[in-house]
Amino acid sequence: MNNIGLIGLAVMGQNLALNIARKGYSLSGYNRSHETTEKFIKEKVKDEKIYPYYDIKSFVESLEKPRKIILMVKAGKPVDDVIHELLPYLDEGDLIIDGGNSYFKDTDRRIKELKDKGIHYLGMGVSGGEFGALNGPSLMPGGTKEAYEMVKELLLKIAAKTDSGECCTYVGNDSAGHFVKMVHNGIEYAIMQSISEVYDVMRKVLKLTSEEIGEIFEKWNNGELNSFLMEISYKIMKHKDDKTGKPLVELILDEAEQKGTGKWTAETSLDLGIPTPSLNLAVVGRTLSFFKDDRVKLSKMVSRNYPQNALNKDEVVEDLKNALLFSVFSSFSQGMWLISEASKVYGYGIDLKEVLRIWKGGCIIRARLLDFLMEIITEDNANLLLSPKSVKFLEEKIDAVKKVTKLAKDNYIPMLTVNASLDYFYSMSEENLPANLIQGQRDFFGAHTYKRIDMDGIFHTEWQQD
Repeated sequence: MNNIGLIGLAVMGQNLALNIARKGYSLSGYNRSHETTEKFIKEKVKDEKIYPYYDIKSFVESLEKPRKIILMVKAGKPVDDVIHELLPYLDEGDLIIDGGNSYFKDTDRRIKELKDKGIHYLGMGVSGGEFGALNGPSLMPGGTKEAYEMVKELLLKIAAKTDSGECCTYVGNDSAGHFVKMVHNGIEYAIMQSISEVYDVMRKVLKLTSEEIGEIFEKWNNGELNSFLMEISYKIMKHKDDKTGKPLVELILDEAEQKGTGKWTAETSLDLGIPTPSLNLAVVGRTLSFFKDDRVKLSKMVSRNYPQNALNKDEVVEDLKNALLFSVFSSFSQGMWLISEASKVYGYGIDLKEVLRIWKGGCIIRARLLDFLMEIITEDNANLLLSPKSVKFLEEKIDAVKKVTKLAKDNYIPMLTVNASLDYFYSMSEENLPANLIQGQRDFFGAHTYKRIDMDGIFHTEWQQD
């Protein structure tokens, strides 16, 4: 009998299976495509105790009881289809773990449906890409504590390790794991967009080569901006195309695709009433990029009057660094606030510091900045802005952000996420916003009422006397 089963042997599933087996566990593997399974066993499996199965019944029967099965299949209907195939062969007390990027409300539904059948279910966020799956990902399991305890030892062994411990924790009840992974991806979108906006100013305004930008990014990665996304960005900038010898990044079509987690984050933030403009605008940025033909046509129709001012390259680069730090901090701040609110609304019981801790290694958004965030975050300060340390950190960078965004605007360069981060901070730190006029307008055309600052109560005015 094997210790655990894994369904879905695409690259992520293969690497996770190898990781598990190399930690001393025996694993049953199954994939709908027999060819994929055979190729994996033949080309990747060496001395690991990984055994292939070609039908669901024999796969399930190969597992020790209570059975523990990880799903690494595409989110949505494929997950439901696999669960439906498994159910006739499962017993009460068995456990299914969904390691894909499932929508958290789907996970809630599956937990409830399977609970009625006596089957445990964990929705587990897995971050780190192919490399992380093989060498140690960040794992975000959510569901019942009982279900987590069934695989706790295994998950801690395969997770990434940092000076703060294993990058895995019991995240919380119900769909907490998949919710946290969704927001992780929303933050990821925003940081990627922010880096790309800074890159855009460097190449179009400072006229730096890809190699030069790569050198700057590498230098930044050795400092406060140290992160996985910064690291891969400088490596991408320096990579030469085998066929042409040109920087490969310059040959990639500027249409950024998305799989949905960023959009879910934006939608959920609106549903829960938490402002996440940096995360939302990152999704908008990817959507805008997709309209390449329209952008090409419009670029030929719009006249541009570029400024002729001489620039100090070193000063601009320093401003760009600080603007990026400002935007990255804002992205984390908004994401953590959203997680905090969801934990209250959905009863997840999430420990925010633990979430930041397990993001320190293995995952795509791992960054040196997380140590600072762990210092300042509390249950009462989930949006991170109310800490004096946060305000000082951001205020020191505001002038740089203002200069960078003005420079971009003068040169017709969009900076959706960096601008959103600045406006977020301005809005959150402004005592009097113009929403009083909006509320007056609403009352004028729809009798929606308003509150006053000088007396208690709810008021309505007949704005037109005719």
